[in-house]
Amino acid sequence: MKKTLVTLTVAAFVATGCANMSETQQRTAIGTGAGAVAGAALGSAVGKSGGATRGGALLGAAVGGIGTYIWSQRMEEQKRAMEQATAGTGVGVVKTADNQLKLDIPSDVSFDVGRADIRPELRPVLDRFAQTLNANPATSVRIIGHTDNTGSDAVNDPLSVNRAASTRAYLVNRGVQANRIAIDGRGAHEPVASNASESGRAQNRRVEIYVAEPGANG
Repeated sequence: MKKTLVTLTVAAFVATGCANMSETQQRTAIGTGAGAVAGAALGSAVGKSGGATRGGALLGAAVGGIGTYIWSQRMEEQKRAMEQATAGTGVGVVKTADNQLKLDIPSDVSFDVGRADIRPELRPVLDRFAQTLNANPATSVRIIGHTDNTGSDAVNDPLSVNRAASTRAYLVNRGVQANRIAIDGRGAHEPVASNASESGRAQNRRVEIYVAEPGANG
């Protein structure tokens, strides 16, 4: 009964906060709230990239919670460090409108087609990223995997989760606490370019990483 009450409370909070959000922002808020309730029980599921499912994508206990984010001096320093670490790699590093640090990692850096193994080109970026996360332990992390529309949802949805899980496992192996990191996979459902061309499909095969520092009420 108590567990049900907590779950309903989180759901009500998320529903209220999602009223004026885009679809992507709504999914993010829902995922963050779900991670706060169920993440601890699911955290052990990321030992291997195989076997992940979309339904079990959100992992990590209380990752971010529900609240507002702040852009502190530590966040600014982390952004600068990642801009330096990713220079010339094609990885995008930006501050979002809601004060999150976003890394947009394209397919030519992150993963081969149909694979969830991290490419060698991405490892130095993630090494530096892990250092910045360990230097700012107050932050939470969300990793979201995406695919192009080649193949069915039955293939693409778990593939996108597995890519996020591989990224999470890599960071954990470099000292980042597992309960700080949530993962999700969106399959081919949120393209940023047309899937009608190879260049567009390549843009859609990507991983997005968000770093957030909760505010006083977060």
